[in-house]
Amino acid sequence: MSTAKETAEQLALPGIPAPAPDSDTEADWVWTEEGTDDDMESPAFSHTTVMSTEVTQALTANAAEGATFVDVTLGGGGHTEALLAAHPSARVIALDRDEVALAAARARLAAFEGRVTFVHAAFGTLKDALANLGITEVQGLCADLGVSSPQLDEASRGLSFRREGPLDMRMDQSQGETALELVERIDDDELANIIYQYGEERRSRRIARSIKRSLSEGELHTTLDLRRAVVRAVGPVRVGGVDPATRTFQALRIAVNQELGELDSLLAQVDDVIAPGGVVALISFHSLEDRAIKHAFAGREGWKPVSKKPLYPTEEEQAANTRSRSAKLRVYVREVLEMDEEEEP
Repeated sequence: MSTAKETAEQLALPGIPAPAPDSDTEADWVWTEEGTDDDMESPAFSHTTVMSTEVTQALTANAAEGATFVDVTLGGGGHTEALLAAHPSARVIALDRDEVALAAARARLAAFEGRVTFVHAAFGTLKDALANLGITEVQGLCADLGVSSPQLDEASRGLSFRREGPLDMRMDQSQGETALELVERIDDDELANIIYQYGEERRSRRIARSIKRSLSEGELHTTLDLRRAVVRAVGPVRVGGVDPATRTFQALRIAVNQELGELDSLLAQVDDVIAPGGVVALISFHSLEDRAIKHAFAGREGWKPVSKKPLYPTEEEQAANTRSRSAKLRVYVREVLEMDEEEEP
């Protein structure tokens, strides 16, 4: 049987001291990962691109010379780089609302100067962003939805409970309310609805009450505080290997960044910005995103899916990049409609 000291050490997060075994504070169960102390330092914005080959092939297969593509989730710049390399005459309009990602991508893509245009904007504003550049249509669009590895790994973002950081969760840290401000503003029922709707968490009301209790007691400041509130409500048991706080963190992140609303806005604009014969390639990482994409294109006039089922990363890619395992790629082509003879000039 483990001693109290051994138990406390096992439950502690690397870099965060566990309560002393003889103290009055009960040790919380917190998620740990194997790694060195160096892993806990803030990383540079370096992101492993998911399904780069599949996305590039989909967009460039039938693209004409001088085609213009748009990467609405630039991130580390991997998809944009692959597109520019595969299609030497192509131009890419690259959007991201994360200024840190934009700065890193500018450095990475310096060799393609003149062929890539960087835009600080959320992808829900795509049509306006293109109009500001004098562009009315593009030949292809790609999106790598969700949160990137550097954003998860950077403690100051507050997106992960692996590292202690402020309850921020904003992808664009230059504007909008933080996760803590959101929790402070809404009531218990609204918080429970967010956790249930965006996290698909059945224990949402219990969790919401616990979070609000921590807030009222002045014990809600950091990511680990939030995780402790969840564990206090539902216990430390993992469900299917998933940490008990995972769904709550996902839900608050989606709410803070209005991710599903942005996605709905993007999907509503593709008819206006994709040229006939153009391609849309969308990578999703959870069921809420995937359902929104399927619903948007189900029976949509003038569009056809490249495959009935989504494409998945290869076994080799999943082994090399574990975060790619939940990725699903759906590709749609805008049909070229022939005019009736009487409509021809």
